[in-house]
Amino acid sequence: MTQPARIAVYSGTFDPVTLGHVDVVRRAAGLFDQLCIAVAVAHHKKTLFSLEARVKLAQAATESIANVTVLPFDGLIMDFCAAHAARAVVRGIRNLTDFDYEAQMAAMNRKLQPQVETVFLLPDAPLQCISSTLVREISKLGGDVSQMVSPEVLAALQTASRGV
Repeated sequence: MTQPARIAVYSGTFDPVTLGHVDVVRRAAGLFDQLCIAVAVAHHKKTLFSLEARVKLAQAATESIANVTVLPFDGLIMDFCAAHAARAVVRGIRNLTDFDYEAQMAAMNRKLQPQVETVFLLPDAPLQCISSTLVREISKLGGDVSQMVSPEVLAALQTASRGV
C-alpha cells in the first residue's frame, strides 16, 4: 500500500520573500514530500508588491528546490490546507515574539482542522534578524539589503524604490 504524500503549506504575505523565508523553505522541503508556499492576498496589509509579483518573486527565490510549488491564496489557511490535502502548516519563527503569536495561531488552526499539524522551524542564526518589514524599510531608505534577499528580490526592491 502506498503512503499518501506528506504535503505541507508554508503561508505568508512574503512582501518580499527574504533569505530567512528561503532557509525555512529549504528545511521544510527536506521534511515533506511536497511543500506549497501559499502567498496570501493580505487584505489587512498594504503590500509593496502586488500578489502576482510576490508569487513570481517567491517562485524565483525557490526555483532550485524541486518539491516546492508557489500558489496565491485568499481566505483561511486551513481551507487552503484541506483543498491541497496538506497534513502540516510550516511556520518560521525568529524569536519569542513570533513564537507567542504563532502558538496562538496554531491553537486556533487546530480547532479548525485538528488533523493538520503546525511545525515551527527556526531560520539559520545569521538570518533570524531578517524580516520583510525591515527589508522594505531599509531598502526604501537606500540601505543595502543584498545579504537579506535573492538577486531577483533585490532588483524588484530597487525598481520599487525608484518609483518605476
